[in-house]
Amino acid sequence: MNKPLYIYNTLSRKKEEFKPLVEGHVGLYVCGPTVYSNSHLGHARPYITFDLLYRYLTFLGNKVRYVRNITDVGHLEDEVEGVGEDRIAKKARLEQLEPMEVVQKYMNTFQHNMDQLNIIRPSIEPRASGHIIEQIQMIEEILEQGYAYEINGSVYFDVEKYNKDYHYGKLSGRNLEDTLTNTRKLDGQDEKKNPFDFALWKKASPEHIMRWPSKWSDGFPGWHLECSTMSTKYLGEQFDIHGGGMDLTFPHHECEIAQNTASKGKEAVKYWMHNNMITINGQKMARSLGNFITLDELFSGTHEILEQPYSPMTIRFFILQAHYRSTVNFSNEALQASQKGLERLMSAVDVLGELKSSEASTVEIKGLQEKCFEALSDDLNSPIAIAHLFDGVKMINSIKAEKETISADDLQELKEFYHTMVFDILGLKKEDETASADNETVAGLMQLVISLRQNAKTAKDWATADKIRDKLKEIGIIVKDTKDGAEWEKE
Repeated sequence: MNKPLYIYNTLSRKKEEFKPLVEGHVGLYVCGPTVYSNSHLGHARPYITFDLLYRYLTFLGNKVRYVRNITDVGHLEDEVEGVGEDRIAKKARLEQLEPMEVVQKYMNTFQHNMDQLNIIRPSIEPRASGHIIEQIQMIEEILEQGYAYEINGSVYFDVEKYNKDYHYGKLSGRNLEDTLTNTRKLDGQDEKKNPFDFALWKKASPEHIMRWPSKWSDGFPGWHLECSTMSTKYLGEQFDIHGGGMDLTFPHHECEIAQNTASKGKEAVKYWMHNNMITINGQKMARSLGNFITLDELFSGTHEILEQPYSPMTIRFFILQAHYRSTVNFSNEALQASQKGLERLMSAVDVLGELKSSEASTVEIKGLQEKCFEALSDDLNSPIAIAHLFDGVKMINSIKAEKETISADDLQELKEFYHTMVFDILGLKKEDETASADNETVAGLMQLVISLRQNAKTAKDWATADKIRDKLKEIGIIVKDTKDGAEWEKE
């Protein structure tokens, strides 16, 4: 693999050749979840996207330090305006739990869901509440540089002052005048100089549970601050890639850039990458909108709009079949199509292990490999890579049907290539043991049915043999007679 990797940089609004700051070493930071409820399908997309990136960067020979945070404080109900109750504290009040009980409960379910989706755990998974000291230090640096002000025990970032020296809005393509026009004046924000200023530290109200001491007040850090602090703590003052959903571009990532630049005099991130949304009926799937389906509901099929359960690998394959920068609209039909496609791909991988080699190849496999890697090197174009894999599936089935031949060396290379692409890079895997046990049961029953049909054929009871074949076809199972005996597959 000597093809350069190109990724779309949101900051420059174009594809750029990826060149790490230190050759062979990549620093990757991705915004993690706010753990106050169960993860939903929309959450699966960024973590599958950046899991693919992590896997591909590793395949290309890089040592990757992957940092993905856990937000357990400071994320208020209105994330744009920075007002309202802390989301975790609110959930704790509703469930009559300690806030950190809420955090642990939903962090456990999040990590379990990520494991089910075969997402590699990050190198470091820091929690915001464990980095209060570092966040206070960054606030002090921003104050020293004159880009923040303290009032009534709270500290706010002075956007107007910062914008005179730098450009607030460069990532999202906004200018300050537009931001001012579109920013509402809210009750309780009168203490800020400007409505678009955002909190670095908030003085806690008497009833606020989650609070820490500081020189300004007993309070808590702003949501935007944690990612600036933890990314630079573990990846350095400048690092390679910062990822997240495109809904975080403004204000979260915009504020991160401002905080990093104001405190250090330079930007921290070289490449910004953003995945697009999963929509349902044309609207972004989100907890705040109440139109989400949790991952557990998807896996069990218990949500009212689901026609059936969908396995974790079906969900992963569904997401990988779309380019990460395009929207994906949820539907049962799309998930069912993904399920069939995944079964077809995995079936071909199984067939690879059964193929017999010949003295020479009538198939050409180098081009197939090159096309797959070219697609992934072109801004992680997983749907094109998967389409090429399905071209390979046709080749595999042709070899199985003895319409084509493959040499021993080419067969070994093809096996290794599919293992690398399907399992190591795309991160797909055989379904869990329960599914495997079910498959083994089905295989055993089918062996019995095929045997009974063969007995009927031997006895020249053609009517019974044809009836078995036709009844199987009605339930989606195709029986093919070959010179080596009958074979079956799902339609």
